[in-house]
Amino acid sequence: MNENFKQQVFEIIKMIPEGRVTSYGAIAKAVGFPNHARHVGNALRNYEEDFPAHRVCAACGIISAESCIPKFTKKLAKEGIEVKGNKIQNFKQIFWNPLDEIGF
Repeated sequence: MNENFKQQVFEIIKMIPEGRVTSYGAIAKAVGFPNHARHVGNALRNYEEDFPAHRVCAACGIISAESCIPKFTKKLAKEGIEVKGNKIQNFKQIFWNPLDEIGF
């Protein structure tokens, strides 16, 4: 994976406002690689503890990183986001689209 791609992905994720979520695919589109949602997920394999990775999920609102579900659910709850099982509730209402929000 290109280090520049990873850096761009991380910069966008840092912009996601508290209480909002986005998808791997939306981030991939924002960095100019619309078919690389999996690469966004791969970029998130290593990050600092305070990094807002919990605000990124699959396009259907599912937390797909199974090992992270308990930790992400807790962090999202602190931001007022409800998760049932691994599904983010009201996903469409709290979805943050980087292309719309930051004017790419």
